[in-house]
Amino acid sequence: MVELKLKSSQWIVDEHDNIIIGKGRMEILENIENTGSINQAAKIMKMSYKAVWSKIKSTEKHLNTRIVYTDKKNGTCLSKEGKELLEKYKLLKKKCMTADDKIFRSIFNKKQTNRDL
Repeated sequence: MVELKLKSSQWIVDEHDNIIIGKGRMEILENIENTGSINQAAKIMKMSYKAVWSKIKSTEKHLNTRIVYTDKKNGTCLSKEGKELLEKYKLLKKKCMTADDKIFRSIFNKKQTNRDL
């Protein structure tokens, strides 16, 4: 039998299913944190500045808080809430993958009988 592996994704959404954060927005926030620039984050991700800015503004709108601060003199950085959102999401992903992998192994790494199918 071919070896199988699990790939899963998590999105945090609000009560109206508006995306707050997922893998893409996590990468945007990480790149902003690493570069101090929305423009550089967009280039790294091969996205337009407008697309990156739009995702940031959408998340801010749905959370009703600023997650990114921009300053022409000092550049761009994550707000306290932005850093907290990023760290909590990364922790969630890590814990979800650990749990998902355990469940996957319990189902797919055992010999299946007709009862299991």
